[in-house]
Formats: sequence, C-alpha cells, structure tokens
Amino acid sequence: MNLKMISKFNLITLLIVFTFFACKNNNTLSSFKYANKPDVLTCKGANYKLYKEALYSFEDDIFKFYGKGNPNASLLQAYSQFIRSSLYSQLKLEDIISEHTLAVFKALKEEEDLWDANNPKSYLNYKSKIISCVSQNIQDNGLKITLNSLISTNFMSPQLFGPPLMAKFNNTLSDKYLATYVALDLFYAKLFDVDLSKVNFDKPKPLDFNVIPPKANVNNQ
Repeated sequence: MNLKMISKFNLITLLIVFTFFACKNNNTLSSFKYANKPDVLTCKGANYKLYKEALYSFEDDIFKFYGKGNPNASLLQAYSQFIRSSLYSQLKLEDIISEHTLAVFKALKEEEDLWDANNPKSYLNYKSKIISCVSQNIQDNGLKITLNSLISTNFMSPQLFGPPLMAKFNNTLSDKYLATYVALDLFYAKLFDVDLSKVNFDKPKPLDFNVIPPKANVNNQ
C-alpha cells in the first residue's frame, strides 16, 4: 500500500469517526415544535436545541393543564400552581404530560451526566454541566446564592430550594435559566417515578362547567 492510499484510508477513517461522534452528540428527538421560539440558554457544549424544546414543551403542558376552563389563564399562574403542587407532592404528572413532551423526555434521558440515579433527593444531577451553567446564570442574586450554596454543600433538594423559589416564582417568565431549573428538577426528573406506559394521550378532555350549553330549539319539536 503506497503513501497516497494510506493517506486516503486515514482520511476516510477520520471522517467515519467524526460522523459517529457527531451522531452520538445529536439528540434523538425528531420533531422540534418550538424551534422558532427565542433561545433560552447559552451554556458551552450544551445541546441548546433540546433544552430549549424541553422548556417550551413543559411550559405549554402546564399552561394547558392549569388553564383549562379559565379564559384569563396565564403562564405565570400556571408556574405558581405547578411549583406549589410540586412542593406539597400534589402533582399528577401523568395528567399534565403531552405526547410531545414524552418524546422530549426520552431524548433528555440520553443526555450525558444530566441524571443521577443514586441521588435520593432527585434524579437530577446537581453537579452536571447544564445545572452548573444554570446555577451561575440565574438573574436573582439571592436565588443564585441559595442554589449554589445548597449544591456546594450537598444539601440541595427540591424541598429545600422550594420555599425561596416559590417566593420568586414570578421570575420564571423573564429568567429562562430559572425556568429551566424548574422544568428539569420539578418536572422531568420526577417523570422517572411515573409509569409512562399507562399514560392515555387519547383521553377525552374534561368538561368545562363554565360553558353554558345552547338552549334547545323548541320550535322544531
């Protein structure tokens, strides 16, 4: 084998290896509903498209769930109710999650170092790269200090961070790093404890008792 053939062989091998790792680093999500939405994170090496999809899909789910039958529903109200329900262990995630969000969760499960199955407080890995980025970029200084202190001392848990988070829940609309924390720790991490195979995405919508049915036309009787 001459030098030219060896160089060509090495080039092909390099391309194959590069393609393999590129595919490995891509998420397995095939459909992005929120690609045209504003970006939410700027974290080095993060799969920003997937985390962006995860946040907006989560927000869409809680808005639809907590806003049912309420013409004045808002995302801020949904965040308030969701966080409060999470703190008091009143969440029924199987009633909240949509089929698209389930697909997002499956892709998130493949994210390197995001999860920690040995963490008794949460499946979320608080020492992961994405959480390190999130904790350093939260806008509210008090929340940032509290979160980083809890993480550095290994006392971090949704229950301990919950009260200060609840007091500043309105920040979730403007601070997408904080909103990403909420989505990852209070929603996606808890999905590991849900039997998702039993979720019925075709269940009928609940009746809206605020809607008055039309009167029967007595003239046609």
